[in-house]
Amino acid sequence: MQAAPVRATAIPSFTTALRAVESLLMSSGQRTARRNAWTSVLEDRRRAKDRIETERVLGQTVSGRS
Repeated sequence: MQAAPVRATAIPSFTTALRAVESLLMSSGQRTARRNAWTSVLEDRRRAKDRIETERVLGQTVSGRS
């Protein structure tokens, strides 16, 4: 008796599957706009984090001089 042949097809990741569904549901322009918007959100969060860190360092510097 021979064993059944093994198929080496990779199961797509969740991200890959999500992008496939996205490509079916949205036009190219909508996908680009959504990705640009998300990139802007991430950049805004990074800037806010940097601003908070800068305020903290400046506050420590001023406190240290008094």
